Amino acid sequence: MADNGVNKGRRRLLLGATTVVGAVGAVGVAVPFVASWQPSARARAAGAPVTADVSKLEPGQRMTVEWRGRPVWVIRRTSDMIERTESFDPSRLADPESNEPQQPSYVSGPLRSIKPEIGVLIGICTHLGCSPLFRPEPNAEGVGTDDWPGGFFCPCHGSRFDLAGRVFRNVPAPTNLEVPPYRFESDSVIVVGEDEEAA
Repeated sequence: MADNGVNKGRRRLLLGATTVVGAVGAVGVAVPFVASWQPSARARAAGAPVTADVSKLEPGQRMTVEWRGRPVWVIRRTSDMIERTESFDPSRLADPESNEPQQPSYVSGPLRSIKPEIGVLIGICTHLGCSPLFRPEPNAEGVGTDDWPGGFFCPCHGSRFDLAGRVFRNVPAPTNLEVPPYRFESDSVIVVGEDEEAA
């Protein structure tokens, strides 16, 4: 059978090159299409849920994620922090039972969290919108009170909150720090902006 002058090596090279160019083109078209499925910066600012990986968050530390343009603090509380918060004298707090609607209905108790060791709070003072300082150590200097149990201190106007975000009495802030809607996707991943009940 005659090969009619056809160079099979050249044919394979052209076929391979065409396949590679076609594959690169397909990927080039697919990448923007798949990326379009992700929420835009505008959608995230409008309230799209955000995830927080807490697997590397050490006990006693805080991390910050952004949701709806606001800082959300995720705190890994130690057993000592939990004990100090649960046993703190409620008469020193303005709303110890969190009766003001500053948290989802599934977040209750003195720790105001789904899991005792993980606290999730919007890091904006309820007085004039400053960002309080994280002062987790007991009896910290500069917070303006004796028997400080650890918590958050707003240096702008002196508002104080415990490690569950509950506001002290006789400070400018009128309500507890807000707890956003959130749920645990796994033991190490929190989704802020989605209710636990809706998941």
